[in-house]
Amino acid sequence: MDVDAFAAHTAFSDPGRHAPVLAGIEPTPDAIHAAACSIVVHYRGQAARVTERMRDDIDLRWLEAILDAAEERAPLVPGTPREVGEEVAGCCRDHTLFGLGVLREHGIPARSRVGFAGYFEPGFHHDHVVVEYWDGSRWVRFDPELGPDGFDFDTRDLPQGPRAPFETAAEVWIAGRGDNLDLSVYGVDRSLPHLCGHEFVRGYVFLELAHRRGDELLLWDEFGARAAGLPPDLLPEGAVLDEDVADELADEIAVLLVQADAGDEEAEAELARRYDQDPRLNPRVAVLTLTPHDRVGDVDLSTRTTRWR
Repeated sequence: MDVDAFAAHTAFSDPGRHAPVLAGIEPTPDAIHAAACSIVVHYRGQAARVTERMRDDIDLRWLEAILDAAEERAPLVPGTPREVGEEVAGCCRDHTLFGLGVLREHGIPARSRVGFAGYFEPGFHHDHVVVEYWDGSRWVRFDPELGPDGFDFDTRDLPQGPRAPFETAAEVWIAGRGDNLDLSVYGVDRSLPHLCGHEFVRGYVFLELAHRRGDELLLWDEFGARAAGLPPDLLPEGAVLDEDVADELADEIAVLLVQADAGDEEAEAELARRYDQDPRLNPRVAVLTLTPHDRVGDVDLSTRTTRWR
């Protein structure tokens, strides 16, 4: 595996003209946490800080656009407290994208990991995205939303593997398919059962693959096999219609993801090959975005435009 390839910015993590700002941030979990959380507030977890004009921030897909919005509201000085209304509303994916931007700006290989965290609410595993970076000998995983205090594990070096505090979507899917795991407690929130369970976790396997291959999509972007199960009037072009086919694809991809995490270079190469060649697995045909605020849009990633329905 060419680890150094993960040191290059993707279209999503490229900070554009804000590169000097990110270069000025120390590329450590603590510094990234402080900087990311000074700019991005969670649209649900910190809803009291989200003003009406911030409502649609959650659709800012590109790091450069997120930083543009932040700069328009207050000087862009990461780590400096901002007033209510001066931040950008986002979620874990955006904190992680910020972390990737900092690390890659310093030439450090980094990637986002999509899965589920069991440390926000006892007995439930919320969908979550965290940062992983190469320290020269191994991939270190950390949660850029969290400081080091208040947990019985190190948020700056998360334990890895099945039943860890953070589990990848692939790990959860495999355990669920083996009937060793109740997938109904994996999702967005207990109060939203339609965003939990088998179909939801399956979709996150494909999202995990996309992020690993440098397409750090929004958590509500749908495409190909990830869109299986959506109502017919919402299906994007190229969507997989047969849920059994989607299940089988998820089985195959999840196994490859876990094998690649274990250091299997053939599995890593197969993931890259399949992602590049199978339109069911990548968002290049079409992306449908289903925002938490009930907006529906057709996205052209090449032109960075969205046609809202």
